[in-house]
Amino acid sequence: METMIPVRPEAERFVPDAVLQQLDNLSRTEADSLPFGAIRVDDAGIIQLYNRFESELVGITTAQAEGLNFFTRIAPCTNNRLFFGRFKEGLAANALDIVFPYTFTYKMRATNVLAHLYRTQSATPTNWLFIERR
Repeated sequence: METMIPVRPEAERFVPDAVLQQLDNLSRTEADSLPFGAIRVDDAGIIQLYNRFESELVGITTAQAEGLNFFTRIAPCTNNRLFFGRFKEGLAANALDIVFPYTFTYKMRATNVLAHLYRTQSATPTNWLFIERR
């Protein structure tokens, strides 16, 4: 399998290390207070937590999003090698930590974002998709 683009320099990251370090215990209230989109998904891409920022960015409520597959039902424009491919590759390596520019196009005007795909390295790992509008 071809190797994907490596993680971008620390200077281009937008998720503070303090947030990354507490993800296994991040409450809904804490997630909703973040100034960027935060989506927790299982290994199949099913949304477990969809924060307020992301909900307001795309106009899909938390109740509508949670329980659905992010890559096929909520943002099918990400079901490609550039986004979902990176997610799958990171899961296979158990090392998901990549930041890259992306343009969302589904159910909205083309929206440029910076995406950060991240997997915690705890006993019970969790996967996160962070989205910052650019």
